[in-house]
Amino acid sequence: MTKKNWLLILIAVALAATYVIYFTDWFKPKTVQVFHTSRNLRPRFQAANGLPGLIFGLNRQIILTEISVVPLAVWQTNNHVLPLWHLIATTNALPRKAFFYGERIPGLKPAVPGARPAPLATNIVYRLFVTAGKIEGQHDFELK
Repeated sequence: MTKKNWLLILIAVALAATYVIYFTDWFKPKTVQVFHTSRNLRPRFQAANGLPGLIFGLNRQIILTEISVVPLAVWQTNNHVLPLWHLIATTNALPRKAFFYGERIPGLKPAVPGARPAPLATNIVYRLFVTAGKIEGQHDFELK
């Protein structure tokens, strides 16, 4: 092969690599979008354990492997803060698109056996971390 052919092959490979890096999502981290709303849909559930009717939604159905909620101000100074609510996957988890704060989710169990979700205070910003295998998401929220 001539030098001209090698140069053309090199340019074609560079253009293909540029396309793959900038115009595909092959190398971008997988994320899930999380949102929340506060509704009093289950008044008996709230009255029984004092937890708010806080609903978290996801932009698509995923099989959750870990959920945790931490106070944001404390987490920013110490990444190893104890979460207020922390669930980890067991077996037979089903795909979910929404869940309540403090809910017993099938397929997930408390990270510390017997732990219960702590009540949330108003006017404090919290951060929710959601993991589904390699897919991760987080969401900041505050109860008014």
